Amino acid sequence: MAKFNHETAMLTSTEKLKLDEFAIKYTKIPATDVVFRIMTWDHVPLDDVKTNKARATAKELYEDEDEPTYTEYDEDDPKHNKYVKVNFPPFQHYKIDEDGEPYIVGKSHWSGDMITGYFNKDHGKMTPKLAHMFMKLCERYATRSNWRGYTYNDEMRSQALLQLSQIGLQFDENKSQNPFAYYTAAITNSFTRVLNIEKRNQNLRDDILEMSGLNPSYTRQGMSSGHSGGGHGSDE
Repeated sequence: MAKFNHETAMLTSTEKLKLDEFAIKYTKIPATDVVFRIMTWDHVPLDDVKTNKARATAKELYEDEDEPTYTEYDEDDPKHNKYVKVNFPPFQHYKIDEDGEPYIVGKSHWSGDMITGYFNKDHGKMTPKLAHMFMKLCERYATRSNWRGYTYNDEMRSQALLQLSQIGLQFDENKSQNPFAYYTAAITNSFTRVLNIEKRNQNLRDDILEMSGLNPSYTRQGMSSGHSGGGHGSDE
């Protein structure tokens, strides 16, 4: 808002204006204008099939105990509820009225208004701008010195882009405030996964070639000559 007001004033002013002059102090923002985001599953319906299966499993494991408490976060616990799968962590938006009472103004995965609307798991998707950012991020990461020399660099980049398209919206802002680190870690893991697969396949090919009496790859030959010739060369 400060930047917008500054740019608008610059269009009509002949003097050079500083951006600091248009800064908006948070203490001057009315409490009724603030929107709070609460990460919650309250408006997400249960998946009846998965929930009944989980409760049946819990009954077998905890038949001698009291009724277990179901939560949406204890994924390793068979007692928890099974909500309908959504493409990103659900949340609700609240505002505060003049009397200081909170009221809901928006929900994720929701179509329509708060009264007549309904849950829609497909409502909310990746924007074209975010998709282009993911593509640029993968391309930039693939040019790093420790990755750009591999012949299967394109496959690494494609695998990373596929991973980002699957988990890109699943960043939970309730657990971290750094989405860039989340995306970078996903890309690193994808690149490393492809590297390990290719190394394993190369070792299998080299083993088969050696068993057949043929020359393995130059990488294997270099490793063999490096180990066998380590004691030579110092005589010259």
